[in-house]
Amino acid sequence: MQTPATFINSPASELRNAVFIVAGVFSAAFGLKGFLLSSHFIDGGVTGVSMLLAAAFNLPLAALILIINLPFVALGYQQMGHRFALRSALGIGGLALVLAVVPFPDVTPDKLLTAVFGGVFIGAGIGLAMRGGAVLDGTEIAALLASRHLMLLKVSDIILILNLVIFLGAVFILGTEPALYSMLTYFAAARVMEFVLNGIEQYTGVTIVSEQSEAIRLVITEFLGRGVTLYQGKAGFGKRNDQLSERDIIFTVVTRLELPQLRAEVQRIDPQAFIVQYGIDDAQGGIIKRRPLH
Repeated sequence: MQTPATFINSPASELRNAVFIVAGVFSAAFGLKGFLLSSHFIDGGVTGVSMLLAAAFNLPLAALILIINLPFVALGYQQMGHRFALRSALGIGGLALVLAVVPFPDVTPDKLLTAVFGGVFIGAGIGLAMRGGAVLDGTEIAALLASRHLMLLKVSDIILILNLVIFLGAVFILGTEPALYSMLTYFAAARVMEFVLNGIEQYTGVTIVSEQSEAIRLVITEFLGRGVTLYQGKAGFGKRNDQLSERDIIFTVVTRLELPQLRAEVQRIDPQAFIVQYGIDDAQGGIIKRRPLH
């Protein structure tokens, strides 16, 4: 019987990772070479810095992507292990190689289509590579490590700040219009990357406080077929919180597609129920549907 660690590092799993990384490399390269480069738009992160330097000093983009990412791969090796670093090095090296030797057609001269669909293919490429356990841009590694020391900032906050600096530089090097289109490319890439990573069935955690907790629990477990966790709590209201009553607090995890049905059932049982929902990056175990591509 295989242990989880054995399965993760098994040849079949590594083959799947390699397929994701290769697909991600070609998708990102197509987004860059088939859309952005001819219009002088850039992406965010290390790739965006490389594109700015290539435009400003007429240097080869493939070499810049490889060289500038090397320090981040080294950081990834120290902090996240050799497997992650090796996959990322192969992914970044593969992206540089494909950009250097594989010809892609210039798809469209339309600037809006270039910005949007360039971002779509780049975001899909980054997401696929991350599904394979690698990154195609060292910015994510740097932001993750920085977030450990900057407690007030999340990884996404640090990436956003770095990209704002990059796009500000693009205003001076490329001009205002290309910089604005480049921001549109970045936003499109970010949304598509999130979709590739999370899928349409993104998990949502839901906490429900209601006097009808037992009826709601039965609906969730028997009608929706989801698992629940019950917490013992006290409901308090008023200026002095002197009207306390014990009740069960329900916590469950559903997909985004199941959320409207859950809310409707809770509202039907108890229109006064207090519902809090929040996104979850991932979930494992319990009664959780497997996402596509997992």
